[in-house]
Amino acid sequence: QGQLVESGGGSVQPGGSLRVSCAASGISIRAGSMGWYRQAPGDRREWVASISSGGTTSYAASVKGRFTISRDVAKNTVDLQMDSLNAEDTAVYYCNAVRSARDYWGQGIQVTVSS
Repeated sequence: QGQLVESGGGSVQPGGSLRVSCAASGISIRAGSMGWYRQAPGDRREWVASISSGGTTSYAASVKGRFTISRDVAKNTVDLQMDSLNAEDTAVYYCNAVRSARDYWGQGIQVTVSS
């Protein structure tokens, strides 16, 4: 049974940085793409960034140049480094993997950007 568990997050002032991490168990992060999504109150869940099985990264336009997705194959973890944060980045952040047509989601972790 695959499981994704997010950690990190928290609160930061505008312009600050935070890092969220996703630990996978029962799922190999190399076997397919891994992604980060976010959902703000009252909004739909939106895609933020992905890293392919080959290590190719892609980003939503709203975070490109500020966020960096990376992975540690030995630890089977995927991180999202978030810099130059602003209030619009406030949301619950979710880790995602799709394996054999099954969608796996973490429980989500709160990121709050506020002065």
